[in-house]
Amino acid sequence: MWSQKLMRVAWPAFLSACILELLVFAVVDPFELRWAGAALGWSRTGVYTASFFVFWAVGAASCALTALLGMPPAEVNCCPLASGERPDGCPQQ
Repeated sequence: MWSQKLMRVAWPAFLSACILELLVFAVVDPFELRWAGAALGWSRTGVYTASFFVFWAVGAASCALTALLGMPPAEVNCCPLASGERPDGCPQQ
């Protein structure tokens, strides 16, 4: 069950990172990137790799938030503990 939820977040985030990587670096040359006014000093491959993982992380956060907001309230508020182990105030679903 968790693997399906994870893939519902990771796969669209991966695809969006691929597309964003293509679009950004069709316009931007990695050797022209600057950080605080100084040249970045990374290889092209390093810039492509780091930016891909940043794009993927942002896409995954976006997909995870969308998945969380799309969950029914009963699933969000259910108590994960067994009936005998629930503390006071834990929903009885």
